[in-house]
Amino acid sequence: MTMKTSNYKWIICGLLFFATTVNYLDRQVLSLTYPNLIEKEFHWDETMYGTITSMFSMVYAIAMFFAGKLIDWLGSKKGYLWAIGIWSTGACLHAVCGIGTEMVLGIDDLKSPEMLQLAAGSKMALAIGTVSVWMFLSARCLLAIGESGNFPAAIKVTAEYFEPKDRAFATSIFNSGCSIGALIAPFAIPLIAKYWGWEMAFIVIGALGYVWMGLWILLYRKPEETSTDNFQSASLQDGGEGGLPSTDNQQPLSYLLALKMRETWALSLCRFVSDGGWWFFLFWTPMYINTQFNIKPTDTEGMTLIFVLYLITMLSIFGGKLPNLFIRRGKTAYESHLWSMFVFACVPLLGLFAQPAGEYFSTPWAPIIIIGILGAAHQSWSANMFSVIGDRFPKSSAATITGISGTVGGFCNAWLNLAAGYIIVFADETNLSIFGFEGKPSGYMILFCWCGIAYLLGWTILKLLMPKEA
Repeated sequence: MTMKTSNYKWIICGLLFFATTVNYLDRQVLSLTYPNLIEKEFHWDETMYGTITSMFSMVYAIAMFFAGKLIDWLGSKKGYLWAIGIWSTGACLHAVCGIGTEMVLGIDDLKSPEMLQLAAGSKMALAIGTVSVWMFLSARCLLAIGESGNFPAAIKVTAEYFEPKDRAFATSIFNSGCSIGALIAPFAIPLIAKYWGWEMAFIVIGALGYVWMGLWILLYRKPEETSTDNFQSASLQDGGEGGLPSTDNQQPLSYLLALKMRETWALSLCRFVSDGGWWFFLFWTPMYINTQFNIKPTDTEGMTLIFVLYLITMLSIFGGKLPNLFIRRGKTAYESHLWSMFVFACVPLLGLFAQPAGEYFSTPWAPIIIIGILGAAHQSWSANMFSVIGDRFPKSSAATITGISGTVGGFCNAWLNLAAGYIIVFADETNLSIFGFEGKPSGYMILFCWCGIAYLLGWTILKLLMPKEA
């Protein structure tokens, strides 16, 4: 089967977008069913929720280290199929965590009034909380293992199909699936949970992955099986801007060689500092508006707030176009991506004003708009950072490098999510006062401050450690 690569590559980009959308829908189900549903049924608090999100991030990080190499070895088609098959199964398995908890503890119905009204801290409430956390952790770990393959596979496919000048835009398109997934989630997931139960929310959303697998089998073709003109064009500068020279048949870099490269550590440490911000917004914003403004994610206003937040993040699709302005001024693709990252690293400084804006205007809309702008900046930042991998490394190793740097970045995600739970509980218990905020709001203020400065710190690390172009 042959067709014009110039057209076909955008079909492939559309499939990457669909996969990333499903990826983020699956991640969001827990955060949108936790407040007032899972929280009450299993008697969780913020530390339990923080432990689960942190463990997800940790397993995701460790698995990504191996996922990148596995996808380079299996190839894009088989590797992506394995990844989404595993994560879709893990997503659906969340639905049986309640049944598993009942079986272990010998309880007939966790949803009965008697069980729901257990006193906080009682022996039975603690038993239910502990067992259910382990149940959810098991499903969450399987989800994390599968999801760890999404971005290494997507970056590899993008490097195979797109020229350096187009990679940031293609990446911004499929990366916008993060925002679309998060955009659909606050309406679809709470409604499914409200009318069919939180279990069905996991099953319905998880099953979308199996639909994608059918489309991938049907539509995906290797670049060389399409017309060769654009395939060769996309390969000309593969790893050619200061990275390793390569040929189409080059074997993937070994772990040892990749870890010896200064470029690998520059990207990895950059991600370690900056990756946590997006995950904090993803996992904690529904709880933030519930805690700060007493608005439930299942309320109409709550769904609208989250929808608008991620609608704003869709501005990130234009982030992939900014490098072209630098390219037209004579900059290389790598320089263009690097300076675009600097522009988007400055935007999150607005996060320092998210909490004060909510207090000053006495409305959740002010912080929600600011968080949306921060999310758009993060996604634009990510699109250009992922493009740097295509600029500096051969495409045969794009997934491996994405996996290694993603592992290091994942530790930041795990640390930040775990720390968030303890910071918020500590601030509440001690009535901590920060910048005029007391209790839980002061905990959120601390976290917003970190997210505000993290990107400039990450960019500085990348700029200082990345070797100059050859």
